[in-house]
Amino acid sequence: MIRFLARVLGLLFLAAGFVGCVYDGARSIANNTLLVTSVSDVALALLRDRAASLQAAAEGSQPALWKLLGLPLTLSPAAPIALGIGLLLLWLGQPPRPGIGTLVRP
Repeated sequence: MIRFLARVLGLLFLAAGFVGCVYDGARSIANNTLLVTSVSDVALALLRDRAASLQAAAEGSQPALWKLLGLPLTLSPAAPIALGIGLLLLWLGQPPRPGIGTLVRP
């Protein structure tokens, strides 16, 4: 069940990453400059009011951790991160390989 869920989420993240690449490419061609959608833009679009409160809570509880990990992550492009998460989930969801020297057929 966990493998199935990991594979489904992996495929969804891969699709989202591909759509993000297409969207950024179309925007870049239309504006004749390189435009990239960041993770913070996606979070603001999806979460709206909660995004600001989550950022304030993260800055208030651990400001050093926010500056070290949170801020660079939110400013990074969303499409490669979605593709990477999708590939990682697909890799984690693959069935186990049979060991060397074990009988696979009865």
